[in-house]
Amino acid sequence: MLATLAIYAVIIVVFYVLVLLPQQRRQKAARQLVAALTVGDEVVLDSGIHGFISEMEDTVVWVEVAPDVDLKVSRSAIASRLVPDNAGEEES
Repeated sequence: MLATLAIYAVIIVVFYVLVLLPQQRRQKAARQLVAALTVGDEVVLDSGIHGFISEMEDTVVWVEVAPDVDLKVSRSAIASRLVPDNAGEEES
């Protein structure tokens, strides 16, 4: 009986470490990404559309995908923020 409980405990711990912890880390990273967005950032939406943030509201972001073409999307629809190639480099 004690051995069976120990096996179940080990299975639960392994499940937590392999499944739940990585998911929690991804969710935390997504929340930090959305919180750090600013107007002018180049972003990629979940759908794969690339654009620049032109305006931000509480739960909505306006993304310019072409000149005079703005999409109104939910903040949670932003998958990633693109960093310019020359970010961090100093001009000489």
